[in-house]
Amino acid sequence: MNKIQNIKLSITQNIAKYIEKYFPSPLSIALLLTLLSLCMAYFFSSNPADVSHAINIMTYWRDGVWNESLLVFGYQMMLILVLGHILALSQPAEFLLSKLTSFANSISSAVVLVSFLTILVAYFNWGLGLIFGALLVRKIGEKFKQENKDMNYPLLGAAGYVGMLVWHGGLSGSAPLKVTEENHLSSFYSTEKVIGFGTEFWSQVSTSETIFSIQNLLVSLSLLLLIPLFLYYLSKKKNSGYPLPDFNEVIPSIKFSDIHPLDRSKLATKFVGLLLFIIFIVTYKEHLLKLEITPNLLNFLMLSLCFLLHSNLISFSKALGEAIKGASGILIQFPLYFGIMGVMSQSGMVEQLAQFFIEISTQETLPIFTFLSAGLVNIFVPSGGGQWAIQGPIIVEAAIGKGVELPTTIMAFAYGDQVTNMLQPFWALPLLGITKLKAKQIFPYTFALFFVGSFVFILALFFIY
Repeated sequence: MNKIQNIKLSITQNIAKYIEKYFPSPLSIALLLTLLSLCMAYFFSSNPADVSHAINIMTYWRDGVWNESLLVFGYQMMLILVLGHILALSQPAEFLLSKLTSFANSISSAVVLVSFLTILVAYFNWGLGLIFGALLVRKIGEKFKQENKDMNYPLLGAAGYVGMLVWHGGLSGSAPLKVTEENHLSSFYSTEKVIGFGTEFWSQVSTSETIFSIQNLLVSLSLLLLIPLFLYYLSKKKNSGYPLPDFNEVIPSIKFSDIHPLDRSKLATKFVGLLLFIIFIVTYKEHLLKLEITPNLLNFLMLSLCFLLHSNLISFSKALGEAIKGASGILIQFPLYFGIMGVMSQSGMVEQLAQFFIEISTQETLPIFTFLSAGLVNIFVPSGGGQWAIQGPIIVEAAIGKGVELPTTIMAFAYGDQVTNMLQPFWALPLLGITKLKAKQIFPYTFALFFVGSFVFILALFFIY
């Protein structure tokens, strides 16, 4: 038995070393996916000999890069990253996180704590889960560095990213929430086509049949228990040997005499924070009562708390100077992915991929092929809401045509969309910026988590849906 375990460990270590040596940076991945999407659209979506076709594809890419709504979304993500980091550098947040991280005394207890809490928070809201997991990983890393303890920091980073493996089956899942809206499903089709569907057409789908269904709750509970146990098992293996990064960057000191009284005033900072918090409550009270956590709501809340919890504007500005460094990847890479989305959607490639899986499926296998197609499309279109807008009409029509329960197909789509987040570094960029990890360091573990998640989702689609 020990010999078999040693062989498994040797294989795992060799895979990790190979990935560390050859795995490209997130920027390189974005550029490679851009070229791949352009080539796929050119050769498979129309006549390659048509010169105007190539020009159209480049136009699709340009339109995606400069899509105003997507650029707003990219800026929202930058604010989530920066404001969350600023918040974590405040003294009260430092105190609370220190209390929480006091339970992490070894790498094993740390990965269990981080993964369990991150899954819980991400089930409530994907944005909160993303920033919470990253901050918790960083604080535990800082603690271990201060205590001069060895740890597998990349494994801990992967534990802080697992929220993106469960989010679409949670309270902020894009597809399950969109289909609850009246007339959303009918907006996919013409009036004549909706009438043609007859009684088989669903006007809307309640969350009681998707997010809060017994099947999805069982899946979510299984992941909540299985993922921490799996990471605990991995933590018992030999550490990867990555040294902890230097968290305490040197910040230039400022002479007290050079600081304007307004900048060092505690009262002014608290006043601004309190004013923003009051505006936040008044503006978003209805959303809060309905548990609708949007990126704007989250950013507004964090902005007000940043002013409230930092002692003065100097403290706020120093934290901003450190936090903004981690947002550099998002600034360039998000628009590249927006370009990929533009190519994949406007060229019809997403529809072709989805249609291919539907054509080879049967009533029994449609949920599985929906899961697979959603996972594949997510590599190129890493946005749950954007992907549903493109792929949703095809999935709904296929479910009606093959006599499959629509809630089952919707959750199959949600599971496929979220599972390949473990392969796609797009959503890992905020975590990498805060934790100072590299994509190639956490990928061996997120790659393993991809298989764990796929096993749970496919098993569920086969036997409990």
